[in-house]
Amino acid sequence: MNELLFILGSVIGNVLIAVAGVIPSAFLTAANISILGFELGLVVSIIGEALGAIVSFWLYRKGFSRLKDKVQVKWRWVRLLLDRLYQAKGFEAVAIVLLLRLLPFVPSGFVTLTAALGKMNIVAFATVSTIGKIPSLYLEAYSVHHVMGFDSKVQLILAVAVIFVIVIYFFVKKRPQD
Repeated sequence: MNELLFILGSVIGNVLIAVAGVIPSAFLTAANISILGFELGLVVSIIGEALGAIVSFWLYRKGFSRLKDKVQVKWRWVRLLLDRLYQAKGFEAVAIVLLLRLLPFVPSGFVTLTAALGKMNIVAFATVSTIGKIPSLYLEAYSVHHVMGFDSKVQLILAVAVIFVIVIYFFVKKRPQD
């Protein structure tokens, strides 16, 4: 396979995932690591996610300004940060995006959408978003790299366990609350 073609496809894939806003990119990071090796795979993942965030920011700013009141997040303190980001500018906006990017459980699409609908400029967003993604992508790539080194039986057990946890989560979530 042509390595340059794979890299281009991976970067485009990351951009499409970012624009969709809700699809996890971990499988693409795993493909990058397994095909390109740890270092180059990590660099390609960082470039792809950075470009994806920038393109998403631009598209959201151009087309989704009517959605600013419809972004919903369950965690109260994350919601407060997103509300603050919507109103923030300058250093405060940069600090909030950096903090939200460093938190692994905050969906990237929410951060990008909120920043795009707020007052933050695209250059500041691109810079701080990329810097904030590097630590989490490193941890993701490191984890994927080590899991790929496991015996195939262990990988299968881990995959089944993850699927099991996801299924349980959705059953518990759909259960009526008392």
